[in-house]
Amino acid sequence: MPPLPMRVGDRPRTTPTNPHTQLDQQPADLRWADELADRVFALPGVVEEPSRISVPGARALVLAPGEPVGPPEAFLIDREFAHLHPAPDHSLHAMLPTETVTEALAAGWAEPHPVALRGLIPPTAVMLYAPRDEAELEVIESLVRASHTFARPG
Repeated sequence: MPPLPMRVGDRPRTTPTNPHTQLDQQPADLRWADELADRVFALPGVVEEPSRISVPGARALVLAPGEPVGPPEAFLIDREFAHLHPAPDHSLHAMLPTETVTEALAAGWAEPHPVALRGLIPPTAVMLYAPRDEAELEVIESLVRASHTFARPG
């Protein structure tokens, strides 16, 4: 994955606990959220299911039955490695390799999941902010691809 550019502007406001929600800076044009969903649900070996751990309406990226799986810290629950939050939020949670977590946090694209900060889930769990334009869509998609790679062995 190439180095991440810095995200423009302040970080969005988010809730400090569950449900972990992005409160502002949602995309003005919902096509960015729709395009992100189209792209990430087309990743190899991924099926869409309702999230088993997120808010109602969250769309989970799950490795299909029979797909080999990576390490336990690559999953939120079972075979779910990321999920997209419904409107009006449009952020997502994903599991990322530790070095990618560090880079995404430093560049302003992500924040730790509050439950991870409490040590109840792995520190690989982050919120990725909703994409506000095409350039942000590309970065967030690259981070979801990194999560997908993390979830698969090899």
